Amino acid sequence: MTARVFIDGAVGTTGLEIRERLEGRPGIEPIILADSDRKDPRKREDALNSSDFVILCLPDDAAREAVAMIRNSHVRVIDASTAHRVAPDWVYGFAELEPGQAAAIADAARVSNPGCYPTGFLALVRPLVRAGLVPHDFPFSVNAVSGYSGGGKSMIAEFEDSDAADFTQTAFRGYGLGLAHKHVPEMQKHARIEHPPIFMPAVVRTYRGMVVEVPLPLHSFTRRPSIEAIENALRDAYKDSPLVRVLPADVSAVSIEEDAGTDRLSLRVFGNAERGQARLVATLDNLGKGAAGAAVQNLNIMAGLDPVAGLVL
Repeated sequence: MTARVFIDGAVGTTGLEIRERLEGRPGIEPIILADSDRKDPRKREDALNSSDFVILCLPDDAAREAVAMIRNSHVRVIDASTAHRVAPDWVYGFAELEPGQAAAIADAARVSNPGCYPTGFLALVRPLVRAGLVPHDFPFSVNAVSGYSGGGKSMIAEFEDSDAADFTQTAFRGYGLGLAHKHVPEMQKHARIEHPPIFMPAVVRTYRGMVVEVPLPLHSFTRRPSIEAIENALRDAYKDSPLVRVLPADVSAVSIEEDAGTDRLSLRVFGNAERGQARLVATLDNLGKGAAGAAVQNLNIMAGLDPVAGLVL
């Protein structure tokens, strides 16, 4: 069986990365609109309704509008925007997050692709909350830095086009200072924690890559889990995953480029047993497991294909 796939927003950063992963693959038939047709409402609506799978790489409002245009009940949707990540009637597309999550994705008509920052945070936190090692009412904080490609074409131009009016040579820019970043509800809901985490994102002068870090005062928790127990819980959670790996904390530094250009997600647990403190660190590609790679993984699962087909391991 051949799956007809339409990427709505195929010329954006994430859309182009998805196309690259699907190119030339057997069993996949891309539906591609010519540049002159992409903004033709009738032709776009026809593409949306004549596909087996639609992948939305659009701003939130445009993604909602696209879903409303789909009248064919046969069409299954993967939304890479933020629009449906906490919607109750959409399946969350993080296959490794919960036991049975991949099966839920396989059966779903509507799948919301996880955000890049939440992917790192949830991968680190959710197994520990589920195991009871970290209380669900702990006031989590999360520090994260991303390559500037996460901001799409406008931010790429800002960092790369010296002729642009808003060109910058900054090396590090913290943002989300109002503590109302759009990823926070997603983090809270899918980690199943009581309080919104304090989220401290930043963009740095590298094209792709991401580091997400969660500090834990283990000494303050009722169960006082050891660093080894934390690491073992993560290893057990992802022992069968070809994409999520738990690495030993035998390095003196972690680079943002570590998993850039791949669809992997790497986790480490650093700690000081004497002080009862730990630093949980995730590295991933903001365009890989944080966006396009996750979308293709979800497509593979929904289409009954090898989950890692087309992905860079």
